Amino acid sequence: MRREPAESVTLKPRVDAALREFVENEVAEFELIDPRLAPVGARLREAVSGGKRIRAAFCYWGWRACGQADTDAVVRAAASMELVHAAAITHDDLIDDSALRRGVPSAHVALLDALPGLPDRAWAARSLAMLAGDLLMSWAGQLFATCGLPAAFLARARPLWSVLARELIAGECLEILHTGATDSPQDSLRIIRYKTAKYTVEHPLQIGGRLGGASAALLAAFTAYGVPLGEAFQLRDDLLAVYGDPAQTGKSNLDDLAGARPTALVALATRDSTPDDREELHSLLGRADLAAPDLERVRKILERSGARERVEQMIAQRTRAAHAALTRVPLLDAVAATALHELADTVTERRA
Repeated sequence: MRREPAESVTLKPRVDAALREFVENEVAEFELIDPRLAPVGARLREAVSGGKRIRAAFCYWGWRACGQADTDAVVRAAASMELVHAAAITHDDLIDDSALRRGVPSAHVALLDALPGLPDRAWAARSLAMLAGDLLMSWAGQLFATCGLPAAFLARARPLWSVLARELIAGECLEILHTGATDSPQDSLRIIRYKTAKYTVEHPLQIGGRLGGASAALLAAFTAYGVPLGEAFQLRDDLLAVYGDPAQTGKSNLDDLAGARPTALVALATRDSTPDDREELHSLLGRADLAAPDLERVRKILERSGARERVEQMIAQRTRAAHAALTRVPLLDAVAATALHELADTVTERRA
């Protein structure tokens, strides 16, 4: 059994502290403009108040894999990845019209109660949540640029930010364009790769590696590790969305089904179901009035088609590929190698 590096135990609190300090300072300046901005400020604080900080962890260990030492500056640089994530999920909840995030009301839902007296509260709440997401993305770049690392180090990684933004938005657009359609598993995997996999694992690793002066061979290993692992992460998320405990996932099991999300799980079931099951599945997907009995009907179809088992196999295959990628190029830091192996298991075996 691998032992978790000591730095992994202490990294999350340090990232939390860096985010809290940065966001508190920025929100204070934001709210000074006008007291009526306080509800938006509250949502900005909430947006970064939770999470496992896995994107920050990948960035940090990308740096450490280059043989670089631990510093508070690189922790702040890694924390900027969490602001990208906060922006992405704020926008994602708007697009999906999700009521909950991490067990609490999503930004656009929480803002409804903070806007008494407005003639169109729903429009105002959604608009303010969208702008909050935009500001969070801006803050990500700001925190990265002011993290304290030398300018020459930052210059090595800065070009990846445009790649990250382009591919993340492309993935979001593809999900919208494919929502409600009958897609192949390959189409669903392409959406996963660009919407989640790359900005969750590959890009943070690459940014950390470039900050640390990684060789071309090490950067290639990060991609060979990061892309399949990021896909496995989202495939696990797709399973948790339907089979997970809402008390742990913080979201309803009906969200993806009611929204007719183009997940690999549903694509596989559509491809491999009997004609009767396929017809029943299509009659359920996208319905706003789905209830617990409907969820059980969908689960049975997913089981009968073999889709659930196949997704578990895909997760296992991609996790093995990620582990193997780390063995092909020697990492300059053995502690980082251990941490990245541990992270691969952590993100694919989680329950939330």
